[in-house]
Amino acid sequence: MASGRIIFLNGTSSSGKSSIARELLEILDDGVFFHLAVDGFNAMRSKRELGAEELEEALRRTRMGFHRSIAAMAEAGNDIVVDHVLSEPWRLLDCLTVLRPEDVLFVGVHCPLDELTRRELARGDRPPGLAAHQYHLVHEHGDYDLECDTSTASPRQCAQQIKEFLSHRPNPTAFTRLRGRYLRHPYAAVRHLSPEPDPYRQQAVHEDPAPSTNHDPQRRPDLGREASRPYEEEPFTSGKWAATS
Repeated sequence: MASGRIIFLNGTSSSGKSSIARELLEILDDGVFFHLAVDGFNAMRSKRELGAEELEEALRRTRMGFHRSIAAMAEAGNDIVVDHVLSEPWRLLDCLTVLRPEDVLFVGVHCPLDELTRRELARGDRPPGLAAHQYHLVHEHGDYDLECDTSTASPRQCAQQIKEFLSHRPNPTAFTRLRGRYLRHPYAAVRHLSPEPDPYRQQAVHEDPAPSTNHDPQRRPDLGREASRPYEEEPFTSGKWAATS
């Protein structure tokens, strides 16, 4: 049995991942795709109030289970659209460990910070500052197969771009490159992906073979652009930032 394809959307809260995922399920016509979102897994948790340490442990188990659920669905031949926020280094490392890299189309979902803030306030179901907290963390690894900017393209336009690119996945894929970069030295990888200053970071970047042609490490979003239409995502399910993604 052939394994399923995985379209992996990574971006901050309110960046438009869920809207793109729903559009993808509407237009993808060469298989049966399932939308697996980390917010959906968080929403399955019991509503009992948890202490900080217990909540942190529960969230880590939830995300580890989420990653392995993606792997299991794909291994059974299902095509998947993943909606995730890789705001902690270990999340990416875990995904690189459990997912077949050749099956993953890794898509960076970008949006300027001021537009993220506007959307966050408009939707009202996220704590203020969540997107800003994640903004410089989720794309720290710096490599994708494809990237889209939701301040300049609608969810349907982004989905169409992904659909057209899906049959032309690069070889090696971004996940293959990232596995080669990080899993050989996982502890160094955590340091490199950490938001804390790392004196070895520039050396690691320059030594990385075959960088993605879709990623410019110097590029920053144009903060003056407005979204072409409102974006929606799954409702917020907890009062802590960590519980949202």
